[in-house]
Amino acid sequence: MMAQNLQAVGSVTPSQPQSQLDADAGQAYFDHVMAEDSRIEPRDWMPDAYRRTLVRQISQHAHSEIIGMQPEANWISRAPSLKRKAILMAKVQDEAGHGLYLYSAAETLGTSRDEMMGQLVAGKARYSSIFNYPTVTWADMGAIGWMVDGAAICNQVPLCRASYGPYGRAMVRVCKEESFHQRQGFEILLELANGNPAQKQMAQDAVNRWYAPSLMMFGPPDDDSPNSKQSMAWNIKRFSNDELRSRFVGMMAEQVRVLGLSLPDPEVRFNEDTKTWEHGPLDWEEFKQVLAGRGPCNAQRLERRRQAHDDGGWVREAATAYAAKMAAKNEAAA
Repeated sequence: MMAQNLQAVGSVTPSQPQSQLDADAGQAYFDHVMAEDSRIEPRDWMPDAYRRTLVRQISQHAHSEIIGMQPEANWISRAPSLKRKAILMAKVQDEAGHGLYLYSAAETLGTSRDEMMGQLVAGKARYSSIFNYPTVTWADMGAIGWMVDGAAICNQVPLCRASYGPYGRAMVRVCKEESFHQRQGFEILLELANGNPAQKQMAQDAVNRWYAPSLMMFGPPDDDSPNSKQSMAWNIKRFSNDELRSRFVGMMAEQVRVLGLSLPDPEVRFNEDTKTWEHGPLDWEEFKQVLAGRGPCNAQRLERRRQAHDDGGWVREAATAYAAKMAAKNEAAA
């Protein structure tokens, strides 16, 4: 059927330039894939806007994983036990791996990792607003795991079915590891909540501080989200920002009772009429300020990333020189 569609496109207007015929055939193939809820692969034809959208979304996701290593790495040396240090170190390593998978997926769209990283360290690329907040106590490691990684799971599990093959496949492993991270964070909060009064209060304070930023991780409200509708039409996203946010609120509302803590939002409730979870108003002006680079830790996080990028320059140079040496050796052998 697809072959017939492509032949029909080519036979209707034989007087058109070949490039136009190719574009028309490619569009027909792309539309068929979208209609069949199938997948586009790197060598397939795709609209330029689809490619740009994917590069923007995947690179922002990769940047978030890389920047997101910093708030937790800050606590590796201060974790309360050797076991906690080992677990946290493994988690930070996982985040680096997630960034690697995602940069690799974005590279299949024709944008190099060097270009993406250059945009990040130059402050021209965005990453998740959540990673511009400070981690002030050990309980923040629990709140980040339970709330931030929990929000990531709500957002990313549907991405396993994204219409772009490399992105969807990368997300399968990412989501499995994020699920472990979420459980680890929950366990930290559970232990603190069942500790002495000061420990329980520390856990509650962390939940209070990370609640609103975690809800804003899903992006602005649907009526103020210019990219969501098109991403959903292309089967990149499966649910709107507000739908995902509602699901996440429901998850937290159930689990916080097990922790013996509370959410800092008296308006959280389940709407029996709409069958959705609702929450109180969020400070979207704060969200915009953080995205614009004026959050509590924006400058610090970017400067640390720039420093790490510069410090690693010799490694990139050595790898490039080695690759060139091996290429020359193989060419001589041939």
